[in-house]
Amino acid sequence: MPYPTDFIRLARPEQYVKNLFIFLPLFFAFKLMNGSLLCACTLSFLSFSLLASSVYVFNDIRDISRDRQHPVKKNRPLASGRISEKQGVWFALVLILMSMSFWYFLKKQTILIFLAYAAMNGIYSIRLKHIAVVDVTCIAIGFVLRILIGTVQADLPTSHWIILMTFLLAMFLALAKRRDDLILQEKDNSKLRSSMDGYNLEFVSLSMLLMAGVTVVSYIMYTVSPEVVSRYNNEYIYLTTFWVIMGIMRYFQIALVEKNSGSPTQILWKDAFIKIVLLGWILSYFIIMYV
Repeated sequence: MPYPTDFIRLARPEQYVKNLFIFLPLFFAFKLMNGSLLCACTLSFLSFSLLASSVYVFNDIRDISRDRQHPVKKNRPLASGRISEKQGVWFALVLILMSMSFWYFLKKQTILIFLAYAAMNGIYSIRLKHIAVVDVTCIAIGFVLRILIGTVQADLPTSHWIILMTFLLAMFLALAKRRDDLILQEKDNSKLRSSMDGYNLEFVSLSMLLMAGVTVVSYIMYTVSPEVVSRYNNEYIYLTTFWVIMGIMRYFQIALVEKNSGSPTQILWKDAFIKIVLLGWILSYFIIMYV
């Protein structure tokens, strides 16, 4: 008989930090203090988080046999046998129904993005996750869809800069995760997923370097672009770039030196340096804009 905590672990609430990207359009538009827009994005955040949990459950059901061979994933509720496949299916359906209970308050375009996310991840779990490069691209697109949820739900203009930087950063993080998988695969002399045939450490490391470099350049171009300077009536936003560079360098250190980049979410929760950098970026942004 599974414990309630097993179902909570199966839903992976710690991953909900990824869904905070929904609020990024409000942050960059300085609308976080707008009560109605914040409420609208919060409802979409809650609904999307429940839907994402159902996707995680579906993915775990598909990967039970493979997860049992993984040194870390073998402890997941489904792979360890604490929750049966049938119970997992019912739990996923409950999560979907809970997500749909919020749809009355969401815009139709937002719901369409939800469905696109669910469809993409369904295909990803069945096939696309086994194709190198395509797998990390799907992950990055998922983050872009989160941005679009925020822009649509808050009725804000979609910034091509924000979409581009989100995609690049998500690609960087996904590649770092693949690098960690490669290291685990070499240690255990086993293949964790079929897409790993299309990766090696040199390719992934160079790809990470490419994504990191383009992300930093894109961020600098965003902060100094005439569009942004005129919109915010401020030419000093570029100073926040230093925090971005420090954060990416720290992540490289975690991936290449410490060789522990398997879970970006866990790094965000546990790494003090990353937390300080993120807080410094947010505070400097507000200080430059308002002080």
